[in-house]
Amino acid sequence: MSLYPSLEDMKVDKMVRAQMAQHQAPPSYHSTYQPIAAPPAAPVAPTAPRHVYPALGEYMGLELSQDVIAVNMPEYQIQTVQPSGAVSMIAPISSQSPSLLKAHVTNGIRQVILCKDRDGKCGLRLHSVNNGIFVCYVAAGSPAALAGLRFGDQILEINNVTVAGMSMEECHAILKKAPTNGINMAVRDRPFERTVTLHKDSLGHVGFQFKDGNIVGLVKDSSAARNGLLTDHQLLEINTVNVVGMKDKEISKVIDASPSVVNITIIPQYIYKHMISKMSSALFKELDRTPAV
Repeated sequence: MSLYPSLEDMKVDKMVRAQMAQHQAPPSYHSTYQPIAAPPAAPVAPTAPRHVYPALGEYMGLELSQDVIAVNMPEYQIQTVQPSGAVSMIAPISSQSPSLLKAHVTNGIRQVILCKDRDGKCGLRLHSVNNGIFVCYVAAGSPAALAGLRFGDQILEINNVTVAGMSMEECHAILKKAPTNGINMAVRDRPFERTVTLHKDSLGHVGFQFKDGNIVGLVKDSSAARNGLLTDHQLLEINTVNVVGMKDKEISKVIDASPSVVNITIIPQYIYKHMISKMSSALFKELDRTPAV
């Protein structure tokens, strides 16, 4: 089964497959007639990588093969694309978007190694949500930003200490006591977030309204409506650009400057509010807004 980042991609892919199947169908010859030469093969459309989600393999001494995940953690099964027929196409429209893979939320686990700056800080703020520890602030140009930490990442371990159930203050104390270099973290990629791929119409619109970064309305028959975008979700990234803390006019400029394919990362509004509660609004002016690499 093929995976598509948008409904538009799926429809275009089906149309292309049908056209190629019709073009490549063998002609019906009489039993006594033998063709001299086979007709030239139709050009095969370029394909995107088959693996949408990265394979974990072994991590932190654990075997995390697909079979083990299917038995112990079925909700986190790695999804792969199974080719159907001679052609396996993913995102015939969106595949040209350079931010498609960068914006994708995998929910996978990765290792992050941090250091401290000359002021002895890592440049991030943590918050406790449902007995988990999450990144709710990343300072621009900080070691945390350079290491690729993002708003909504879940911290599982800090220097081999499991932080589940700890308070925000306890986690910050671990970071303060940590050495300047080699701060080791196990991080789950943004478990509360998801990415939605949208396509601009002829007027450059994607089909949703927002207020203070919160999606409040959808336009009927728009790309946002067709692709299942929901209201009461907070905009976090647009084509990997962090828009947390931006004013609505600034967010609109980011959308307007985006190409025809717009990848947006969102989080439920009630979770977003909980994560930024008790935080000074002045902090958001320093949030990292550089594209993730």
